[in-house]
Amino acid sequence: MSNRAESAPETGRVRVVGTAHVSADSVREVEETIDAERPDVVAVELDEGRYRQMQGETPDDLDPGELLQGNTVFQFIAYWMLSYVQAQMGEKFDVKPGADMLAAVETAQGHGIDVALVDRDIQTTIQRFWARMSFVEKLRMAGGLAFGVTDARVVGLMFGLLVGFVAGPVIALFGGFLGITDAVFVRALGSALAGVVSGLVVSWVASLVVDDGDSIFAGIAGGLAVALLGGATLGLTDPFVQSTFSGFVIQVGGSLALGISGGVVVGLLAGFVLAATGMDRGEEVEELDMAELTDTDVVSVMMEEFRAFSPGGAEALIDERDAYLAHNIVALRDQGKDVVAVVGAGHKRGIENYLRNPETLPPMESLTGVAEKRGIPWMKIIGTLVSVGFVAFFVLLAMAGVRDGFLLRLFGAWFLVNGIFAAGLAKLAGARWSSATVGGLVAWMTSVNPLLAPGWFTGYMELRHTAVNVADIGRLNELLTDEETPLGELLEQMFDVPLFRLIMVVAMTNIGSIIASLLFVTYILPLFGAELGGAEAVSRLMLEGARRSAELVWGAVA
Repeated sequence: MSNRAESAPETGRVRVVGTAHVSADSVREVEETIDAERPDVVAVELDEGRYRQMQGETPDDLDPGELLQGNTVFQFIAYWMLSYVQAQMGEKFDVKPGADMLAAVETAQGHGIDVALVDRDIQTTIQRFWARMSFVEKLRMAGGLAFGVTDARVVGLMFGLLVGFVAGPVIALFGGFLGITDAVFVRALGSALAGVVSGLVVSWVASLVVDDGDSIFAGIAGGLAVALLGGATLGLTDPFVQSTFSGFVIQVGGSLALGISGGVVVGLLAGFVLAATGMDRGEEVEELDMAELTDTDVVSVMMEEFRAFSPGGAEALIDERDAYLAHNIVALRDQGKDVVAVVGAGHKRGIENYLRNPETLPPMESLTGVAEKRGIPWMKIIGTLVSVGFVAFFVLLAMAGVRDGFLLRLFGAWFLVNGIFAAGLAKLAGARWSSATVGGLVAWMTSVNPLLAPGWFTGYMELRHTAVNVADIGRLNELLTDEETPLGELLEQMFDVPLFRLIMVVAMTNIGSIIASLLFVTYILPLFGAELGGAEAVSRLMLEGARRSAELVWGAVA
């Protein structure tokens, strides 16, 4: 398994030991190799942070300011997924992940041999890994983690809810072209109300005899049955809706009910299909035997699959680290030291190639620092266009002579709708009142500029009161492997973990702002437009504002 990469006489020698991070055989080989070789230094695939954590030190907490730089939470998610897969494989083969590196360190220290930490900082690796992945690849990766956190039915339900919130406003805008009348909205809102009330009752009754997860789905099934039979089919709730709600509320509630119910049904069906076919689990760990693991480390096993659809991600996690590790090992060799390098087997071949041909190593500067995203910066372009469009809308209406009071009320509505939804969902996710308030106050601004996110500000406030670090990931992995605790209790325990609560607070704040923006444009803005004479009148006013602005600019230039 181990090869010798010989160097020039005036330099030291290097022996590369490729290990599987969850292999007991690798632990023994590491110990035996160091005992036999007695090198000047043992180089291990660890960075300073992971080494200190391995020694029992508490990892550094996430700095609040780092969150405002963006993507920090997403990098934690990427690291969480890698850690989760490694922990699963370690549990399968009854070896603690990283036992090979710990054995190398302890054996070296036992013989009085120096230990060199030759790996790149894990946060740099994860940042570059995340930056190199496309948006679709990130969604697929997040989906893989979601299926690890819960079953496919829950994933389908959550996805259906998100799709429904987007579909509702679309139905309100274009429902007329599809033949959706006010009567349909009345029937949909009544059915939804009947379904929600019935679902809550059924879920409560079911919780008395089954576990939390099954009672939730029993409530959903019961609610849908009542909604479809009593509301949609027989129309029993129509009189109540017509006598209780205004036309605006009926349109909003009815369109959202149609969108959400459709999204939930499709999402649940997809979840049940995935669960029934086993497609949500992908390849089982049991299919890997120890012989396969000793040919490549656990991260590389997953990365080789990633390489097929994310060459950039695999480059950051494997290829760049091959070069980084080789740089440091070559430097030790050039100092005349004999080295035993203990690395994941997936890096062994690449490192040995560089040891034989060190002139092929890329510059060290290209392997460090923050990686820039490749390709066309679509998000920046879209964000700039949205910001310009928002400002132009108000400026053109003002130039057309629309009174200031109207514009202030319009802005106030935008501010309130965004603030209420962002703060409300943040609080629902467990945020402090101060954090939720800050997220709500900035939500209007972040909606104007998609490059900002209200969740960053909410998370910033949360981190001022709660310590979050990499060690939380280990606790989450322990919870995810618990198959006995009821779903409701398990979720409560996960929310007790600061990292999970932070991720949920950030995500829910952002989702609230997105939903608010959709609802405002679809439902609130047309109400204000009606004061000016409808959409056609607003368009004419904006054109008039553009004409006056052009005349003003031309006059100033001339």
